Amino acid sequence: MDGFLLIDKAGGMTSHDVVAITRKKLDTKKVGHAGTLDPMATGVLVLGVGIATRLLTYITDGKKTYEATISLGKSTHTDDKEGDLTFTADQELISKISDDQIKSELVKFIGNIKQRPSSVSAIKIDGKTAHARVRAGESVEIAERDITIYELITKEIRHTSDAIEVEITVTCSAGTYIRAIARDLGDNLKIGGHLISLRRTLVSPFSIEQCQSVKDADLIPVGEVIEKLFPIRKLELSQSREISFGRVIEQNSSEEVFAAIDNLGNFVALLQNKLQGNLVVAAPILVSGSGQ
Repeated sequence: MDGFLLIDKAGGMTSHDVVAITRKKLDTKKVGHAGTLDPMATGVLVLGVGIATRLLTYITDGKKTYEATISLGKSTHTDDKEGDLTFTADQELISKISDDQIKSELVKFIGNIKQRPSSVSAIKIDGKTAHARVRAGESVEIAERDITIYELITKEIRHTSDAIEVEITVTCSAGTYIRAIARDLGDNLKIGGHLISLRRTLVSPFSIEQCQSVKDADLIPVGEVIEKLFPIRKLELSQSREISFGRVIEQNSSEEVFAAIDNLGNFVALLQNKLQGNLVVAAPILVSGSGQ
């Protein structure tokens, strides 16, 4: 049983909850996901089943798009609405923040920037997740890392009696924390900020329109998805046999890594060009059905 599931994750569920439901539904333990979504968050969660679990890393590393709402005026220890309150700004200071100020600060996030992940992220520190350490009462500070914000659109700004709500759309690289944008925006404006809603609408190349609930989602064969992830090479029967034994075949693609399919469109292997003696050959790095 190999393939992908495109899930529209509901709020209140962890990514592991979705994996557990799918394992029970399909009666297999070999299920993984491409990129964690917090329980508060909804939207695109890509699952791999069987051999597809080995391909998830190529999806995890791709672009993501999020629809988010930031609340300015208060900070929490988790940088989102589920955390404990750590700071509340003076109402007079909040009222002096203009829309132009907010937009001007948001523009600064666009491009290649350094970001400090939230202390309650899933990042592991000495084998234990940061959020587990925080729950245990530890003080956690994660080093900044390089990320890319390709696009950040300010959709709406609403001024309420005690806060400012900012709706944004963010397209970013893997490893970006939208909660951290909320935190840093609040810090830069000196009034605090945290995330109050988050919906992921793209895990490239999969959009929210392709997704279904975990109960209704159907398994998509690897062969139907692989061409969205890699350049494709169609193999003859003799070449497929060679690959099935882990042997190399002649190279005929300029792409370093590419997917091989048979004449029925079935996924055969992931191949990589490499030098063998004086020849460049296509060598299997993942073979369907072989456990390699």
